Amino acid sequence: QVQLVESGGGLVQTGGSQRLSCAASGRTFSSYTMGWFRQAPGKEREFVAAINWSGGTTNYADSVKGRFTISRDNAKNTVYLQMNSLKPEDTAVYYCAANTLAGYVASYSATASRYDYWGQGTQVTVSS
Repeated sequence: QVQLVESGGGLVQTGGSQRLSCAASGRTFSSYTMGWFRQAPGKEREFVAAINWSGGTTNYADSVKGRFTISRDNAKNTVYLQMNSLKPEDTAVYYCAANTLAGYVASYSATASRYDYWGQGTQVTVSS
């Protein structure tokens, strides 16, 4: 079993920055595609960013390109989401997810159903 625990959420002003962390345990972290998703009130969960096992390939939603950066440190079993130039529309619960079933596929990395493990989520609120 894989367990994922997000941290780093909180309240930040428009234009500010925040870094989320996701600590993984239970199985070999380095082999997993990792992703970040978010869910705002009244909306469906949406893709934010993904990263392959080595960190050499990333994928971002259009809404966050140029502002967010996903990275991973396999030695620490941790994936990060650096969020810059935050906007009120970034307000959501952010979830870390892992795909332990298959290798990285670009189109699948943005699909929530392809991930089999999820963290509990961390709230990010961007004030105007």
